[in-house]
Amino acid sequence: MSAQHGNSTKIYVFKVFERIWHWSQAALIIFLLLTGFEVHGAFSNFGFKAAVRYHVIAAWTLVGLWVFAIFWHLTTGEWRQYIPTLKKVDAMFKYYLTGIFTNAPHPFRATTLKKHNPLQRLAYLGVMLFIGPLIWFSGWFYIFYGNWKDWGWDKYLSLEWVAFFHTAGAFMMLVFLIAHLYLTTAGHTPTSHIKAMITGWEEVDAEE
Repeated sequence: MSAQHGNSTKIYVFKVFERIWHWSQAALIIFLLLTGFEVHGAFSNFGFKAAVRYHVIAAWTLVGLWVFAIFWHLTTGEWRQYIPTLKKVDAMFKYYLTGIFTNAPHPFRATTLKKHNPLQRLAYLGVMLFIGPLIWFSGWFYIFYGNWKDWGWDKYLSLEWVAFFHTAGAFMMLVFLIAHLYLTTAGHTPTSHIKAMITGWEEVDAEE
């Protein structure tokens, strides 16, 4: 589905559920970062006990959201959007390094069947296969720390190392979030990607 307006074309790319999932996930991740860094003493906002409680609630909420999102992607076939490809990866690197500053044409055009460029696919794959599992497994070890002795885990796990890996994963997610926010400005206009995740319509150059 598309609609042409002047020198640009709008293509309906993101479905309603994708947009709700995207913004809900973003809000939960930001809230988890805020409460998590407060637990580590970076600042004081809610207070330690409240921050821990809110952090755990938000974490389980995000787990539920991910489970539902995985089910949706599998049943709709949208999981194919994240299959990695090296095609045009070099062009995307060049665009993000220099082209974005010289108003060069974007080497990738989003469509309903291909919503993410090659670098985005690789980045999302990294989040799903490395950063996400690192945070979730270390987080679950944290949550169930009181049961370690009963389950015999205390012989194999160290709370200090669990905390280290959980914090490292949080910093990786923060870096991904900052990079993600920056690259939202690399669309047809500086705000077109943000508008696309609100309305579902992605704006691209008509001559593309």
